Amino acid sequence: MTASGISSHAVETFMSHERSHFIERNPKSRSLAERAQKSLYGGVPMHWMADWSTPFPLFVESANGARFRDVDGHEYVDFCLGDTGSMFGHSPAPVASALARQSTKGLTTMLPGEDAIVCGEILSERFGLPYWQVTATATDANRYVVRWARAITQKPVLLVFDGCYHGTVDDVMVRTQGDQTVHRSGLVGQVYDLSQYSRAIPFNDTDALEQALKQGDVCALLCEPAMTNIGMVMPDEGFMQKCRELTRQYGALFVVDETHTISTDIGGCTRLWQLDPDFFVMGKPVAGGVPCGVFGCSEAMSQAMQSAKARINQQSHGHGHSGMGTTLSANALAMHCMRANLEDVVNQSAYDHMLPLAKRLAAGFRDVIAKHKLPWSVTELGARCEFQFCQTPPRTGAEAEAAFHDELQMALHLYLINRGILITPFHNMTLCCPHTSVADVDKLVSTLDEALTSLLAIEGARL
Repeated sequence: MTASGISSHAVETFMSHERSHFIERNPKSRSLAERAQKSLYGGVPMHWMADWSTPFPLFVESANGARFRDVDGHEYVDFCLGDTGSMFGHSPAPVASALARQSTKGLTTMLPGEDAIVCGEILSERFGLPYWQVTATATDANRYVVRWARAITQKPVLLVFDGCYHGTVDDVMVRTQGDQTVHRSGLVGQVYDLSQYSRAIPFNDTDALEQALKQGDVCALLCEPAMTNIGMVMPDEGFMQKCRELTRQYGALFVVDETHTISTDIGGCTRLWQLDPDFFVMGKPVAGGVPCGVFGCSEAMSQAMQSAKARINQQSHGHGHSGMGTTLSANALAMHCMRANLEDVVNQSAYDHMLPLAKRLAAGFRDVIAKHKLPWSVTELGARCEFQFCQTPPRTGAEAEAAFHDELQMALHLYLINRGILITPFHNMTLCCPHTSVADVDKLVSTLDEALTSLLAIEGARL
């Protein structure tokens, strides 16, 4: 037996059967996967799409609400929802209508329209920061905020938490190793030392936070209010407030990335927990699945940005490039879709539906875990929850990572996929959207129960 409570032998036997089952039921996906090998690197348009638990990629035909259909005609209840990109459901009707309306009125012009003003007004009201900028992705938003933070403070070092997720910004691709900051493992093509200007510390460690800030060279702490990508890790009571207090004390900015944690509330953790950040970042779900990101800033930061820009312009005699913005940032199509999403999709009634369902799902996970006497735990964050292969919920990224059991996770995911259920890959996270039903939640819980019953029967037979 392993720390997860299930042996590798049992997992391998279980997984072998599920692979065969998947191959048998998905001939069209298999054919497309073979065809794709001739034109797409790794057989997929983005390499990580081949990293699921399936023997070959599952090809999607259509998606709507809380469901999608594959090319072989199987329907799935989707608890992954594009890893938050479709957090409020696939193709929300108001966003689909906005796409159709704008499609004949111009897609991108490099000029603003009224939609942008409406979006800014809604974002200001919901999150409490008065000024906003629009980007193509949350990765871009984080990258630009880091630039502004360095320009404003004239300090070089970015502080992040070990195991953080802020997209693919170079500066955040670091981890802790002992008391040192090192590159994330598996980082491709990295030729300069990221640790020179980035520092990683453990989540929920107030002493480490203060020691890092005390050095006086930190421009900003960039953080998720709760960690969501290395396995969910919730903040200790008062820890986020301590982040705000200490960054202010030591002259660093406090940047909150709510791309995933928007699952908590219509105003995110920022409003729910009264975080008072200098900058706020969100991406994926803000335009209903259309690529878009935003960042907001306080009044003080707006003035500091103007001062920094004036100083830099003076040094460059008014010529140069800020290093921020892409041609398609804030394009007309994205802005119209964002407006429709914020006005008609992301509303309080959506959260009133999603949050109780996620609580029901988390309770169901706990019941199944207890029934099978497994040393696992469940973590909740609004509409999001996750079962983890550790007895108590982790407090740091390192603890969450130590609980990983990749083979077991992939075996369980494949079992669910073979029975019409999708959860987020790479860990065991789920999302409920406004289209998720009680029956959907109960189906996931009962199917996980069946999977564990089968898996533990293999384990028992071996013993």
